[in-house]
Amino acid sequence: MLMLDQQTLIIHKFDVLFNILMEIKSYFNFELKLVNANKIDEKQIDKNCLIISSEKNFKLTNQIRIKEYPIDIIKLVEIININFLKHKFNQQNNIRIGRYIINLNSRVMNKDSMKLSLTEKEAKIIIFLNKSKKPVLISDLQKEVWDHKSKLETHTVETHIYRLRKKIEKKFKDKLFIVSIKSGYKLNV
Repeated sequence: MLMLDQQTLIIHKFDVLFNILMEIKSYFNFELKLVNANKIDEKQIDKNCLIISSEKNFKLTNQIRIKEYPIDIIKLVEIININFLKHKFNQQNNIRIGRYIINLNSRVMNKDSMKLSLTEKEAKIIIFLNKSKKPVLISDLQKEVWDHKSKLETHTVETHIYRLRKKIEKKFKDKLFIVSIKSGYKLNV
């Protein structure tokens, strides 16, 4: 399996293109690999990979298919970089939290085929709670989510958490997604 931390461009059955790109690889911020196997299985490809091939593989979503010749190398490198940026952007915007996925762009929480729209504050609450390994105090939520610097007594956090819990319970039948722990909260995922 091609498991790589860095972004990798896989050239599938295209030796000439691979050799050309190897000549200028010092200009790239990605790795290059040549694969000459007849088929590429999506299970063998890491999420940081992009594939260039003259053959269309309908199972691969991260593929650039070259159909026209001659190839303009400068244009090809632009297309590669754009595809890597799009892929990275999409990866960063879909956050997995237990059985849920939250898309930060659309502020939609998904589980199976069910979707729940979140407000900006609700999404921030969930993301902040998810980043914390321990229960989060109300005062920390006030500072980080609301940018509240004062120590005034307010029930804003509790009210938002209550409403968010109810939304999640109603949509996903999950009463324990956010749990209370000694004047604070944590995710139970």
